[in-house]
Amino acid sequence: MREGVVRCLGPHGLHRMVYSEWGDPANPRVLVCVHGLTRNGQDFDVLANALAGEYRVVCPDVVGRGRSDRLHFSDDYALPTYANDMMTLIARMAVDEVHWLGTSMGGLIGMFLASLPGSPISRLVLNDVGPTIAVEALQRIGEYLGKAPDFTDLAEAEAYVRQVCAPFGALSDAQWRYMTVVGTRPKAAGGVEMNYDRAIAEPYKKAFLDAKEISLWPMYDAIRCPTLVLRGAQSDILAHETAVEMTTRGPKSKLIEVPAVGHAPMFLEESQVRMVEDFLLGEPN
Repeated sequence: MREGVVRCLGPHGLHRMVYSEWGDPANPRVLVCVHGLTRNGQDFDVLANALAGEYRVVCPDVVGRGRSDRLHFSDDYALPTYANDMMTLIARMAVDEVHWLGTSMGGLIGMFLASLPGSPISRLVLNDVGPTIAVEALQRIGEYLGKAPDFTDLAEAEAYVRQVCAPFGALSDAQWRYMTVVGTRPKAAGGVEMNYDRAIAEPYKKAFLDAKEISLWPMYDAIRCPTLVLRGAQSDILAHETAVEMTTRGPKSKLIEVPAVGHAPMFLEESQVRMVEDFLLGEPN
């Protein structure tokens, strides 16, 4: 695994986006993996290691998360900023097309880019996200977003992660510790904190908490590349009915529901990694 940095232009200046890169840097087959709202690119370490023989796997920390810069203006934490940053990253890769795996927020970014004429995304995996998002689930996330306390140690942080991330499913003790380690960072004064800018909660609340309905069907219907939808069978973000409808509209996605998982599958199990691998490396739809 190698670490890289790309400088991106946002609405109010420049910022650094850090990414991890796996596999042969000369491999023209690139897979971009983009994480969920409060997570970071290290969530994909297990999957990236598994696919590094086939792909140059690139896992960015979306700005405001992980090792990337924090923004000075909270309203800049929005889809246009993220999409611009990802296009800068793809340009750094010096390839004409990429495959894309996006969890939740990362899936929304991918869905937006894939819907554009001339998109560089030639194959798309949407991990537990779709064009209709349950408002109740957005409100659930809003209840803890940006409100995480500071923790005395990793054990205290892990108890919190287990609580707010319970929909990830029945992870092992080692997996919960892993999700905690990559999802937190040490504080200079001691202890640890969640590894994202608490200010991401401000535009989130403006965009979603008073919404009556979130519908992005026109965006989804414009996608033309082969698409896989992974849905946690217990997800409250992506309804079963929405996932099924995604198989009949737009790119007419392939659908796989992952048992005993809510929002969202985290690719820590070989079976989940294999679902992605089989689709990405298989024949076009």
